[in-house]
Amino acid sequence: MTTTTSPTGGAAGAQGADRLGAAVHRSKKALSKDGMLERLFTTLFRGLVYPQIWEDPVVDMAALRLGPGDRIITIASGGCNMMSYLTADPAEILVVDLNKTHVALNKLKLEAARSLPTYQSFYRFFGEANHAANPAAYDRYLRPQLDAETRVYWEGRDWLFRRRIGFFRRGLYRRGLLGNFIGYGHFAGRLLGVRLSEAVECASIEEQKAFFDKKIAPLFDTWLVRTLSRQKASLFGLGIPPAQYDSLAQEAEGDMTEVLKRRLRKLTCDFPISENYFAWQAYARSYGPGDAGPLPPYLESKHFEALRARVGRVDVRNLSVTERLASEADASLDGYVLLDAQDWMTDEQLNALWTEVTRTAKPGARVIFRTADLPSLLPGRVREDILARWTYKKEESLARGAADRSAIYGGFHLYIRKDESGAPAEAAP
Repeated sequence: MTTTTSPTGGAAGAQGADRLGAAVHRSKKALSKDGMLERLFTTLFRGLVYPQIWEDPVVDMAALRLGPGDRIITIASGGCNMMSYLTADPAEILVVDLNKTHVALNKLKLEAARSLPTYQSFYRFFGEANHAANPAAYDRYLRPQLDAETRVYWEGRDWLFRRRIGFFRRGLYRRGLLGNFIGYGHFAGRLLGVRLSEAVECASIEEQKAFFDKKIAPLFDTWLVRTLSRQKASLFGLGIPPAQYDSLAQEAEGDMTEVLKRRLRKLTCDFPISENYFAWQAYARSYGPGDAGPLPPYLESKHFEALRARVGRVDVRNLSVTERLASEADASLDGYVLLDAQDWMTDEQLNALWTEVTRTAKPGARVIFRTADLPSLLPGRVREDILARWTYKKEESLARGAADRSAIYGGFHLYIRKDESGAPAEAAP
């Protein structure tokens, strides 16, 4: 789930809204049904979308073989993965996003790790994210250290004229498009007689499967859920623009209800909920309590001091991936995290992106990304002379996708840059 997609983007000083429009708008007719949906999506995506990123950083770090000395680039989204990558001790992380709100959130997380006095105060801010002490901690420790643009965002007002930093007192993870979407799901469940929060009480995989089969699966047969899932706009809260909706629906021959049911089954049944913070966010709308509950790596107490020491290695900018790569030297990066951004791209945008990725990649560099559907979308769309420089790791991609606890995507994909010997690539799926 990502909000930075367009690799062409224009000059670095262009407005973020223009970049986002270039990424999302496919219909030439603004007043057509598709055109209006695309523009509604763009409007919604100018605010907070993801208070938490929904890609598994443990899977990412293993696929990247991330370690000391590595330089990588990633899309920001909610910032959890960027922060978690620091636990692997990379030399530098380049972070980009078209959404200025996500840029402000990423910068806040970095400054909080650097300036809050204790792990407990850091955990209150981002682990609980609903504590009365958080706005005062912002004013005392973070505000003086933040750049002017980030301060303006967090001290700006929402539609009720409340400071945005108050999100961290009222519950950050219940905000934004994703937080609201999950909230609507809980409300719909209650209307249909199901309390989804009971899922976190399951003590075993067997209990989780029984809960899904008895409580959740029948919801997908109701008129309400089937009707809502057929509406493209109803899934905007999952970060699914109109073009990606169509790709996602291909998995079940156009039946989006069945696709969503499969994804939620994986989230609920394939991993112990006691070890899956994505399931906690979906069902409890929070993380587990402290270190006793499942947490993103960056929120685990054992990583806090290392995190604090490494935040200066991160560079966050309001740019597209291709714009940022254009300023990097040849063969200078070890890893690329593209989230699901390519699902949104035209062929022209894909080729522009992969031209820069290929130029800046060291031999052996790794690119990871996710797709709504299972197959990699690159064959037949990215130029053959570019793809010929990369090896697609099909079996490892399937294994990493199966291990992704977020359970959102159809496919996980790993490409490795060939060295000068031109070792043959594995067959693409």
